[in-house]
Amino acid sequence: MDIRIGIANSPRELNFESSQTPAEIEQTIAAALAGGGTHVSLSDNKGKVYLVPVASLSYVEIGSEESRRVGFVG
Repeated sequence: MDIRIGIANSPRELNFESSQTPAEIEQTIAAALAGGGTHVSLSDNKGKVYLVPVASLSYVEIGSEESRRVGFVG
């Protein structure tokens, strides 16, 4: 699943693939925002962990779980 995170005052976004479900990612981010947490912690398919300050979140885009098609579709 593709995840894109916009960070305030940064021209670039954080973009990575995760094996977590959309519901898990949404729950993690919503809990950090509602609970007054200081950061959101997400991991990618390669084992890297991303810590993003909650105050710096501009947006979070959670992609679909469908795999991309390769080749010509007719």
